[in-house]
Amino acid sequence: MQRSTKIVATLGPATSDPEVLTRLIAAGVNVVRLNFSHGKPEDHIGRAEMVRAAAEKLNLPVAIMVDLQGPKIRVGKFEKNKVTLEPGQVFILDSACELGNNERVGLDYKELPRDVSPGNVLLLDDGRLVLDVESVQGSAIHTRVRVGGVLSNNKGINRQGGGLSAPALTAKDMEDIKVAAKLEADYVAVSFPKSSADMYMARTLIQAAGSRAQVVAKIERTEAIANLDELVESSDAIMVARGDLAVEVGDAAVPALQKRMIRLAREKNKLTITATQMMESMISSPVPTRAEVSDVANAVLDGTDAVMLSAETAAGKYPIETVEAMARVCLEAEKSSDYQLDRDFLNREFIRVDQSIAMAALFTATHLKVKAIVALTQTGATALWTSRVNCGVPIYAMTPEIATYRRLSLFRDVYPMMLAHDCDQKSLLVSAELKLLEQGLVQPGDLIVVTVGDTVGLMGSTNTMKIVRVAQR
Repeated sequence: MQRSTKIVATLGPATSDPEVLTRLIAAGVNVVRLNFSHGKPEDHIGRAEMVRAAAEKLNLPVAIMVDLQGPKIRVGKFEKNKVTLEPGQVFILDSACELGNNERVGLDYKELPRDVSPGNVLLLDDGRLVLDVESVQGSAIHTRVRVGGVLSNNKGINRQGGGLSAPALTAKDMEDIKVAAKLEADYVAVSFPKSSADMYMARTLIQAAGSRAQVVAKIERTEAIANLDELVESSDAIMVARGDLAVEVGDAAVPALQKRMIRLAREKNKLTITATQMMESMISSPVPTRAEVSDVANAVLDGTDAVMLSAETAAGKYPIETVEAMARVCLEAEKSSDYQLDRDFLNREFIRVDQSIAMAALFTATHLKVKAIVALTQTGATALWTSRVNCGVPIYAMTPEIATYRRLSLFRDVYPMMLAHDCDQKSLLVSAELKLLEQGLVQPGDLIVVTVGDTVGLMGSTNTMKIVRVAQR
């Protein structure tokens, strides 16, 4: 059975060996994530080369996503690497402090004293420690510990309710975008965007660097929720980044927000990745918890394009087993998917011919019970539109473009294939049919729906839908 939902896996020390990486991809990884919060540019370039080599060896499409670090809103370092804060004690966050102790610590984000005021609540280390701001005196924020615990070097800071002014793209991110272009990334994820302006800037910088990578908005700020519509519109995909988002808006609000974000993105013909702690216990355990299984399954049932692994594959003991477990859960959850067309399907309006053809193919495939939808595509747009409504029919996207072939790896229900478009339409249709037959994906007599353009090889020219009965060859 083919898996519709895609798997994104983060690379790191646990998956840096070429043999392990090859096994990881063979286990079911569709997209690899390079986390630019860690490592040097040459490390990431080397990993990208290994990914391309492994994908070629396995003859599988694998996309590369570069995840930019974004602003470092963190405490500085301590003299003894960590301290223990007790409830009720006074603790100072001081942007002028060099090395911290039990009384104060420095800040990587020097503007924090300007962003907070008495009465604000600061959440450190993903909300494990809670500080109440009592006063701000120059470079020093005087707080009282409400919830204490161990605080170590470089732990993150969030303000409850959001509102920190740090820009989404730092000078480091701008340099890292050039690295992403060099390693030919398929996607670039922008950390902590607040509005469409952040995404437009990222896209401009990506294009200026000579890259065709698509942009992913990581939704992890309170402000991002307020501007969700414009962030989705200005991006090619969104990531439901539940870690920092839960700290800012409260963990209880995240499940409903996840459903809302996935639904909105699908309505706007965008991609979605659901991330953070999906199988966190498997960092040290060979099996997931029942709660993790339910979490992954619910994301699949919500309609996400992909589910993501972070430390589980970057630093965990069982990266291969984790991917295999996630793939099994996705397959089981997909058996329960509702394959009826969305209620508002017939109320949609289309202004592009190629989009109308994609929707016609989807509607026909659903009601005629065809075996497959075949999208003969240059850019992948037809496959994207067709995949936004869950119909239970596999979509085989056949393209001559290697960049499109890789990028399609993230699309739910879509299975990319390389196919030259260097002949007339009639010959191209025969080639597509033969490719499906050779791989055992259809049998003689099966019905398939094909979308294609009169002008083969021209971007945006899809204007034809054909219903084809597979011939005996």
